[in-house]
Amino acid sequence: MSQAPALQSRRALYIGGLAPAVTETTLRAAFLPFGPIQHIDLPMDYAAGTHKGFAFLEFVEADDAKEAIYNMDGAELFSKALTVNVAQANRMTLESGKALWSSDDWFKEHAGAKGEGDGEGADGGAGKEKEPAVLKPEEIL
Repeated sequence: MSQAPALQSRRALYIGGLAPAVTETTLRAAFLPFGPIQHIDLPMDYAAGTHKGFAFLEFVEADDAKEAIYNMDGAELFSKALTVNVAQANRMTLESGKALWSSDDWFKEHAGAKGEGDGEGADGGAGKEKEPAVLKPEEIL
């Protein structure tokens, strides 16, 4: 089953600010009064052995999700305030996944490389760049 239809129909909710004691059963019990729940996703932090503090919950009907947002956003569960809103599709684009240093401009600015027209002569006279530091193998260990 694809996530896109649920997100477009506004049936999927993001629930943040979950206490460590919250389980899938707890979430189902807290949100079931608003309508039938189709799916609950509670991402786990396997290194820590607990959930990551947020969940995604999908209702069968969009109106039920809207009612859950109205009633549960800001409500407390296990003494922690919840953030409940419509889940948004991953908005990462091709450009946002591009490494910063892949741009020549970034490299010139952060690596100390001198660009054209920066006032230095082509002969490398007075404005000569420093030699990079070279570590010997015995210095590394």
